[in-house]
Amino acid sequence: MAKPVVLVVEDEPIIRMNAVSIIEDAGFDVIEATNADEAILFLETRPDISIVFTDIEMPGSMDGLKLAHAIRNRWPPVVLIIASGRVTPGPDEMPTETIFLRKPYSEATVAKALRKAA
Repeated sequence: MAKPVVLVVEDEPIIRMNAVSIIEDAGFDVIEATNADEAILFLETRPDISIVFTDIEMPGSMDGLKLAHAIRNRWPPVVLIIASGRVTPGPDEMPTETIFLRKPYSEATVAKALRKAA
């Protein structure tokens, strides 16, 4: 059976590398994007992506919240996990059934969210 594919969207290289490592250790395949535009391109070409793990604050045409809403509209089955150290969105600001993680997150917290998502 194929491993679930997680798209990590994070502009900070060290944080992205850490997230990728945690997610791979939890048994998932990972694709990396540095911003929302790159993430959309991956989603358009990779139908195997089942989870998107995104930061909120990113440069580019949209932040992580706008990206999450765009994904929910175009790819409704994709599970969304949003992380931030500075911004705490209210439930009404996030798409339905979105998991929010506060940074810095622990390996256990991410693994638990991924298991719930998968």
